[in-house]
Amino acid sequence: MPRSSFGASFATPKLNVAIDTGNPFLNVTVDGFLKIGTVAATKSLAEDAYHVVKGGNFSGRKIEHSLKKMCKEGAYWGTVAGMYVGMEYGMERIRGTHDWKNAMLGGALTGALISAASNKNKDNIVMDAIAGGAIATASTFLNYLI
Repeated sequence: MPRSSFGASFATPKLNVAIDTGNPFLNVTVDGFLKIGTVAATKSLAEDAYHVVKGGNFSGRKIEHSLKKMCKEGAYWGTVAGMYVGMEYGMERIRGTHDWKNAMLGGALTGALISAASNKNKDNIVMDAIAGGAIATASTFLNYLI
């Protein structure tokens, strides 16, 4: 009986933009801001494009609203990513090791700072710090598996 097989692999495109500020800490922070900020802005654009196509309503006011939303989302998530990458890099430099604990501490500090900047109460700040640390740690463990 004849047999056939199918083999495929997917490779994600790599785009590396090097920005040299002269300081490694600033380099990774700006890199994280730009990469994740671009992703967030693109996500916002895709959502708004879907709503325009679905509703069939296209106006200058909607375009203006979409651009403002793209900038806002890009800046917010870019800031969060830049803070996290900078915190993780700082932990690595302070501790002198490259392991999952840097991600956990960087995520926890980022979660706490973002929460505190949003004027939340102490309990929410602690919960956001725990969530940030847990998400960053899980992400690092998943990267080790792949």
